[in-house]
Amino acid sequence: MSGVAATPGASAASFVARLDAIKLNAFHRRLLVISGLGWMFDAMDVILISFLLVPIGRDLALDATQIALIPSATFAGMFLGAAGAGRLADRYGRRAVFQATLVIFSLGSALSAIAPTYGTLLAARVIAGVGLGGELPVISTLVSELSPRAQRGRMIVLLESFWAYGTILAGLVAVVALPAVGWRGAFAIGALPALYVAYLRRSLPESPRYLAAKGRLTEADAIVRRVERAGGGPLITVARVVPPSAVTARGATVAELFAPAYRKRTVMLWLLWLGVVVTYYGIFLYVPSLLFARGLSEVRSNEFFFLSTMAQIPGYFSAAWFVERWGRKPTLVAYLLGTAASAFLFGQSGSGTDAFLWASLLSFFNLGAWGVVYTLSPEQYPTSIRATGAGAAASVGRLGGIAAPFLTPALVAASSQAVAFGFFMALLVATALVVAALAEETRGRSLEELAESAAA
Repeated sequence: MSGVAATPGASAASFVARLDAIKLNAFHRRLLVISGLGWMFDAMDVILISFLLVPIGRDLALDATQIALIPSATFAGMFLGAAGAGRLADRYGRRAVFQATLVIFSLGSALSAIAPTYGTLLAARVIAGVGLGGELPVISTLVSELSPRAQRGRMIVLLESFWAYGTILAGLVAVVALPAVGWRGAFAIGALPALYVAYLRRSLPESPRYLAAKGRLTEADAIVRRVERAGGGPLITVARVVPPSAVTARGATVAELFAPAYRKRTVMLWLLWLGVVVTYYGIFLYVPSLLFARGLSEVRSNEFFFLSTMAQIPGYFSAAWFVERWGRKPTLVAYLLGTAASAFLFGQSGSGTDAFLWASLLSFFNLGAWGVVYTLSPEQYPTSIRATGAGAAASVGRLGGIAAPFLTPALVAASSQAVAFGFFMALLVATALVVAALAEETRGRSLEELAESAAA
């Protein structure tokens, strides 16, 4: 109902504390869906590459090294996008940057579809990667800053779950559309819908935490009141604006990530991101081609991979439940170890039911772990460097993405698929040990409390 409220309780709490206390409502659901749709098209583009490498190589008469450079070009762009977009988001705002990144991604996808030569295709993939790399850490930062404290982890894992829908969409394009429209048409399919999502994002607000850090307190409070109204609060209030106790507007620098208060968190995040990116792209980019090498047809291996990726959805939803039940740290360690075991067993399997089972469990555990990685990343830093910190960690991870397309073929050629997946198992176990030793549990704590605990 409409009305005017000026209750003492409303004026006594800072707008950040009020934002943390709001129950999930229509605003949060809309935020999740609009943010997640962009994430879905990002995933579709990245995973689609694994289906398109064979037809691209055949059409452009490429050798193995040239083929491996195509996904590496995308990851090189993601490295640049993640590093740059995080700093820009801390300087100019989360909203402007995540809108721009999706437009850049759409442009890169469209250029990929019409690239006349191998060189222009690589350039187009770099452009698409810049949009991809900038999009993911910035939107996870915005959703984290707008989510209630008790549901923050679940919101980010559910946001990351849209990656599964993008993976499934990529599989559908590969199985249904690719034979009809070719690899160029497959790239074009994702360009226009992503641009439409960028248009929809104009309706999402800026982060109140970012606005507070820039001294724009009235704007920040107005956005919090908008979220409160979506949850059934009064349409009009006259309560005074109460900012959080610690408001800072200092500039963000990468060097600040290694200040004594944040050094351990930064080292943990960078090693975590490097481990999960190398293993994810080292494995999932090559599952169809590895199955092809085991004797399956190209079409059959694509269908096999597509069906196994369906396990990503329960992987995400289970992690979304555990992340607020067990906590970030134990959930992440458990899912990393589950991925490690599945990787080893997939490497030992053949091309039948056993391979399908382990590939499905790889999808289940690995993508569940990814949801917790995106949850943990923005929680490590204060508002002034939050996007910079999350973007820098993602950028370091993308270095692993640049190397991964070369790593898997080299390991398989030098030894066998079993040895290659044994390497991935060892790297995942090492990553889990890093998290167990260095990560701090963040469940149930506000972003401000976490920043204060680091500085204490």
